[in-house]
Amino acid sequence: MISKSAPNLALEKFVSAFSDELVLAQVLILRANAGFELRHVDDRGVTDKQLRPLRLSELRGLAQKTVTGAFRPLKSAPNLQRGWHATVSSLTELDAALRDLYPGAVADWFAAQSATPPVTDYRAFTERQTGMYRITAKLSDKEAAEVIRACCPNQFCLKRRLWSVPVLPIDAPETKSVIPCLEPCAVFLELARTAARINQAEKVAISSDDLQVALASLQTLSEHPEPPVREADFASPRNPRRVQLALEKIRAHLEASDTADEETH
Repeated sequence: MISKSAPNLALEKFVSAFSDELVLAQVLILRANAGFELRHVDDRGVTDKQLRPLRLSELRGLAQKTVTGAFRPLKSAPNLQRGWHATVSSLTELDAALRDLYPGAVADWFAAQSATPPVTDYRAFTERQTGMYRITAKLSDKEAAEVIRACCPNQFCLKRRLWSVPVLPIDAPETKSVIPCLEPCAVFLELARTAARINQAEKVAISSDDLQVALASLQTLSEHPEPPVREADFASPRNPRRVQLALEKIRAHLEASDTADEETH
């Protein structure tokens, strides 16, 4: 049941930040008389008759699954279903709709407008972890940057990352959506744990030529992924983020080898 209470300050400022329309990740928000219309941004030019009308109560279900029926653990992933539109009649209903489509997005956007946004960088975030995630604090800044590049690019998440490690800049505004990422998420934390465990595993010697072959094969898999696996199933060698992490590690190793060869000669 939708609350009849007044809209919060965050939502009021968010709505005042645009005139006729705003793109929030993959959702196009259009002013429509006294209310708002929402649809997938890729359906901008599609007529209403070609789209499935959704009630406000149906938006949560839409955001839960991809077009193939797979569960979406990360609502900011660029895999929101197309082919729908919804109309809300008030700010209160818009608030409810956006909470279902992008939980916490408006509140985080509002927080990021302050002079000192409440950002928690990688080091501060991992140092407070306990149990099986305590190992993530052992990653060096360079290793953590590899995980960030593997986990957080546009093909996996549309939030603009405002946290980082010293060796890696935050996301530029033009590269991501207006939804800020204020601290590492659970999916990232699990990949960081996987990376830390990999670093502790026994290393196997392999030639640079073989690494080039592996690099090419992984690049092909990255560009043409096989049937999807669960988003946070990093035990699977076909997981897209796991593939990206392997690419980052191989590239770093080959670059280090090339630098060493140049210094030797």
